[in-house]
Amino acid sequence: MHQDVDHILLTEEAIAARVQELGAQITHDYAGKTILMCGILKGAVTFYTDLARAIDGPVQFDFMSCSSYGTSASSSGNVTIRKDMDSDPEGADILIVEDIIDTGVTLSCLMPLLKERGARSVRLATLLSKPARRRVDVPVDYNGFEIPDAFVVGYGLDFAGRYRNLPYIGVLKKEVYSK
Repeated sequence: MHQDVDHILLTEEAIAARVQELGAQITHDYAGKTILMCGILKGAVTFYTDLARAIDGPVQFDFMSCSSYGTSASSSGNVTIRKDMDSDPEGADILIVEDIIDTGVTLSCLMPLLKERGARSVRLATLLSKPARRRVDVPVDYNGFEIPDAFVVGYGLDFAGRYRNLPYIGVLKKEVYSK
């Protein structure tokens, strides 16, 4: 897998340090509240678990699976919810945890949906933001890193189901994803 990575964009150490900083900020901002963390499967799982451990306060876990990509390397623009939350969002302070905000299409549909379902608040934490590809503006409350327009894998991010277990964020070689 490592041979398919052109170069490392974010090291394991840089990611760990930033996750701790985000956890401290979230702990401060949600003082006295219980957070309903909603991780977006599958990519956010690694960031989600590390971030949850960095938050010093009550956290409930839940997940959704939604996509605007399918098996392609670019967004289709159509959002599909494949797995909904098990928790009732009514009155909850929801923190959506995402691996990367690319086009913004998925989150621009998901955030208003949770508000319509009665959430008291809906905030967004993302490990990565790629503003050069943004098609829809979404409010990012907690951003790990802003990255350039490159195809990245690792630390939960994949291409065709592979590379999620890399401990760093790397730029995938173009010949790998353009086959």
